[in-house]
Amino acid sequence: MKSFKLLLLLGSLAVAGGGGYVAGTRGLATNVNQLFSGQALGETMPPAAIPTGKLIYYRHPDGAPEYSATPKETADGRAFVAVRESEDVSFETVKKAPTESAGATPKAGERKILYYRNPMGLPDTSKVPKKDSMGMDYIPVFEGGEADSSVVKVSLGKLQRTGVKTATVEKAVVSREIRVPGTVTFDERLVRIVSMRADSFIEGVANVTTGDRVRKGDGLFHFYSKEIAKAGAEYATELRGGGKPDLNVGGALQLRNLGAPEEAIRAIARDRSVPRSIAYLSPSDGVVLERNATTGMMAEAGDVLFRIADMSKVWVIADVPEYDAANIRKGAPATVKVRNLPGKVFEGTVDLIYPELQTQTRTARMRIELSNGEGLLFANMYAEVEIASGETAPVVAVPNSAVIDTGDRQVVFVDKGEGRFEPRDVTLGARGDDRTQVTKGVEAGEKIVVSANFLLDAESNLNAALNGLTTSEVQP
Repeated sequence: MKSFKLLLLLGSLAVAGGGGYVAGTRGLATNVNQLFSGQALGETMPPAAIPTGKLIYYRHPDGAPEYSATPKETADGRAFVAVRESEDVSFETVKKAPTESAGATPKAGERKILYYRNPMGLPDTSKVPKKDSMGMDYIPVFEGGEADSSVVKVSLGKLQRTGVKTATVEKAVVSREIRVPGTVTFDERLVRIVSMRADSFIEGVANVTTGDRVRKGDGLFHFYSKEIAKAGAEYATELRGGGKPDLNVGGALQLRNLGAPEEAIRAIARDRSVPRSIAYLSPSDGVVLERNATTGMMAEAGDVLFRIADMSKVWVIADVPEYDAANIRKGAPATVKVRNLPGKVFEGTVDLIYPELQTQTRTARMRIELSNGEGLLFANMYAEVEIASGETAPVVAVPNSAVIDTGDRQVVFVDKGEGRFEPRDVTLGARGDDRTQVTKGVEAGEKIVVSANFLLDAESNLNAALNGLTTSEVQP
């Protein structure tokens, strides 16, 4: 009897063990703790929620990060578990659409999800929701959202760590000081040539030499001209006969045409006689640049006897590189410094931009007019010139640090709020010392990134590249 009971016990254990093995290998294992819990002993168990909605995908039966859009089995032959809408994971960036029946079309106003991309920016996409190896949800890409793939999204904490700073686009005067060399020259309009219109004998040349300063009206020399003496005699006779001393008619006009000084014509009209020699006076204040007159010489008509330059105003000729010349306008303010006059600054304006470039140096010549009342500036002095370039009226401008120049394009990042930054191509104008004109791309009042924008540019390029790689993968 005892042997029979022992055999019966051993048989029961064998049957139980075999059934457990079969259940375990086929995924039908029962929680042993539930068998011995209060619920297993007769307590009422709440009914399990029945999954609803259309079937979305299939997941691994053990919860591993492995998914499939179609029915699939594991390596050991177990079937993947079907997941419906009510069982699907929730994404922070996507509001789940209301439960729809399988095969239903999206409602008006809703966007269709094209695919899901890796949350870490890796080149990996999925047609169905999934998690990466760290348990992070893949991010959905909506229909029509591909164009914004280059928009960078950064958390507030990361913004502070990377040092991203923004500024507002404003209208401002864009200017830049262009520093170029220059040379002091005479004002061509203030150079006077002393010469005779008729053959003359030079007498009594004044004691002035090259480099001397003369005043207007100072005597330079005396001369005798046969033609002038003849015209003077006719004029004196005309006056003695009752003619009027009008300098614009008769003998007076003939004297003027022969180059007789106005003072000599007035003296003939006053004395009614012609002097033996006539004094020639300096026509202006200035410096004697050239003296060719010599006592006793015969000067033919047109010979240069003196050359006098008025130094009250001078020119500075500056050589500006071709690239910078395009940004300089006539009338632009300029400052001039000379090395042998330390601390002295001369203010002037760009009076003329010469309409040609120097062939060898590829520079444009700019003429700056300066006042030289003190006579400190001499011809052929070397000077350091600073010219203000750019527009004089306010224009849309951004800080120089906001522009990323790739060579082929110029980009700025526009702050769209909530940590989103949009790269935008811009067309640039004049570049100043701290600001650059933008003729197209952004408007005044928009916020742009002025610091650490190269990090955003790298992220934007990565997003655009990944979108280009993955878009073709998800096409049916």
